[in-house]
Amino acid sequence: MRFVGIILSLMMFGACVNDLEKIHKITVKNNDPNERVQDLQLVFTDSGYAKVRVFATIAETYYEPKNVTKLKDSLCVYFFDSKGKIETILTGKYGEYYPDEGKMFVRNQVVLLKPALEQKMETEELIWTQADSSIFSQRAVTVTTPDGKFFGDGVKSKQDFSYYEFLKPRGRIIKD
Repeated sequence: MRFVGIILSLMMFGACVNDLEKIHKITVKNNDPNERVQDLQLVFTDSGYAKVRVFATIAETYYEPKNVTKLKDSLCVYFFDSKGKIETILTGKYGEYYPDEGKMFVRNQVVLLKPALEQKMETEELIWTQADSSIFSQRAVTVTTPDGKFFGDGVKSKQDFSYYEFLKPRGRIIKD
């Protein structure tokens, strides 16, 4: 009887085989992210000081075919000055950060604010380049300042909004 129990146990263990390759094919899809985070907070530092802080409702990181983190359902980026104070704020509904290139693409209802000077830039898409702290867009852009509104197609700017240049200026409305 004991011998029968041992044989039955061995048969049961032998019948339970998991082919890991088959399981991987069933459960992992090629378009699934490698990482998924809710309420992401990412900080870029230099010499121990925060220079940029990124918040996103949902972040999905893909390693292949290109290393990218997709920021979904709204994002907010704080740019800090040398004293650690918030200098400008960038918001949008969607973004993609490419860490190998040091670039972030932001789309859909994009706004760059400089609260200290009451400046606001609005567009539908822009690119932030980490290496030179620049912002670039080829889309229609509106810049609002205390002096009025300025319109153009495309813009080059510093992330601190201290400088901006329209690629194709279209007009302005000056306040009295």
